[in-house]
Amino acid sequence: MTGWIGISLGDLTGVGPEVTLKALAALLGGKETRYLLIGDPACLHRLNEQLGLRLPLLPYEGPESTGRFFLHDPLAEALPADLAPGSPAAARAALAWLTYGTQRCLLQELDALVTAPVNKEAIIRLGRPFIGQTEYLSQLAGTDRTAMMLIGEDDRGRVLRVALATTHLPLRMVPDQLEQSKIEGVIELAAQACQQLRLPRARVGVCGLNPHAGEGGELGTEEITIIAPAVQAAQQRQIDVAGPFAADTLFYLAYQGEFDVVVAMYHDQGLAPLKMIGFEKGVNWTLGLPFIRTSPDHGTAYNIAGQGRANPGSMLAAIGLARQLAQAHF
Repeated sequence: MTGWIGISLGDLTGVGPEVTLKALAALLGGKETRYLLIGDPACLHRLNEQLGLRLPLLPYEGPESTGRFFLHDPLAEALPADLAPGSPAAARAALAWLTYGTQRCLLQELDALVTAPVNKEAIIRLGRPFIGQTEYLSQLAGTDRTAMMLIGEDDRGRVLRVALATTHLPLRMVPDQLEQSKIEGVIELAAQACQQLRLPRARVGVCGLNPHAGEGGELGTEEITIIAPAVQAAQQRQIDVAGPFAADTLFYLAYQGEFDVVVAMYHDQGLAPLKMIGFEKGVNWTLGLPFIRTSPDHGTAYNIAGQGRANPGSMLAAIGLARQLAQAHF
């Protein structure tokens, strides 16, 4: 059975459309997957010609459509060709495309959804409460038991996998948002992710929040009162997990292969080391959704949008992971 992967194009004034088309051009040789590009067809046709990719982009006519690369825009009107970076029209369209892709996944019309970058600031300026795509998708799917996992690979094939206990929060809010039950849930989802990736084991390492994992309570007590109890509760459920460890030590151990996934307490604690080793191939995978969702681990990059310079490596990796996870449904 041929599988369907949807790709929402994100902010049209960013690099999302460019990296999407470049990544798909690298997949021309395969035949087992069909792709539904959710966005503005006129923009994609122009970009396809400008980049000289010659992708056979076809209008989507339903799941029995013949071909591989299809275009669909749920919006009634095409967007102007000369939108400024971060324009309100682009932000509204990005949300509409993301919503449509999610709905198609929930209806099981798509096997996975890959989401190109959006701009949070532009969406918030519309008057819409918006923390990030992960949180938005969780709301649409009606679940709060999700976690963001980032996967990065260096040029020697060494991989870091990081799941986040909190995501897009101001740093001063992180301690108040950490809860034992939430950390337990992220540990469980991280272990399950290792199984979904068919890794030979699922060894989870958990970061402390404070420097030196709190120094026995001298530099903070969250490790003693919240994080360690979460680790112990997960161990009682037979999950192979240890911690809390000082984050600087744990990431070194994980990079050396002693742990298969790290649970970090906040966004930059986890993403800084991951992007250091795998910036151009980083993938964001939302754990706990009732469908597969991945995305490239970069933003809209307005500074290089429209110049043909965007590196498609992260988008290619995101599509590859979506295909890998969806194989059981193909």
